[in-house]
Amino acid sequence: MATHHLDAKGLTCPLPVLRARKALKPLAPGDVLEVEATDPAALRDFPAFCEATGHRLAGSSQDGGVFTFRIAKAG
Repeated sequence: MATHHLDAKGLTCPLPVLRARKALKPLAPGDVLEVEATDPAALRDFPAFCEATGHRLAGSSQDGGVFTFRIAKAG
């Protein structure tokens, strides 16, 4: 379950990841940020971002052209 939401629809690489990074900073460890994006590059960018930063990709889904990523902030 997401505790915070980020609408990155309409933004192109690298903006969705950069906005997610900024949105995660004030969150407590374990909080979940749900990001919605429409850029197909997000499919590779968010898993790579999580791997590089230590955050956990708690889930992802697609509904039409909208990709949803749930990122649990690292402790």
